[in-house]
Amino acid sequence: MHHHGFLWTGPKERFDDEALRRPSHPEPPPAGSKPELIQRYREVAAEFPTSDMPPLEPAYWLVKPRSLVRGTWDETKEAAAWLGEQLAEYAPRFASERCRNTAHLALLVNSAVERLDSGADVSLGFYLERPSFLSLAVVTCLPNRSRPELACPVQ
Repeated sequence: MHHHGFLWTGPKERFDDEALRRPSHPEPPPAGSKPELIQRYREVAAEFPTSDMPPLEPAYWLVKPRSLVRGTWDETKEAAAWLGEQLAEYAPRFASERCRNTAHLALLVNSAVERLDSGADVSLGFYLERPSFLSLAVVTCLPNRSRPELACPVQ
C-alpha cells in the first residue's frame, strides 16, 4: 500500500460544476435519447479521466493523468507531512480565519495520519481569497479501500 497526493486550485465556479467531477454512468443513454443527453454523456466520458478537476469521490483521482500526482509515499506520516506543508503554504489565503488557525491545521494533519493508517483516503477543501478554491487529497493506492478495482496511476 502507498499513497498519492493531489492538489487543485481554481475558480470556485469551475469547482462547482459537478458534472465534470463525476465519472460517466457505466451505461450510455438508451437508443432514442435526446441528442443533448447523448452529447453530454460523450463529453463527460471523454473529459472526466483527463480533466484536472477534483473528483467528487477521492478514489477517482486514481484514473486521472499521472502528471497530476504531486507526490507518492509508502509511509502515512510522510503523506500527512506533505498535506501539512500544503496547508501551511495556503493557510494565509484561506477565506476563513478559523481555518488559518495552526492548532486546527495540526488536528487535520493528525486526523489524516489516522485515516490513512486505516486505508482510507483524505480529502480537504478550502475557500481561498475570493473566488478561488483549494482541493487537497491523499489517496490510498494498491488497493484503494473504496474502489479496489482502480489501477495505480504511477505504475
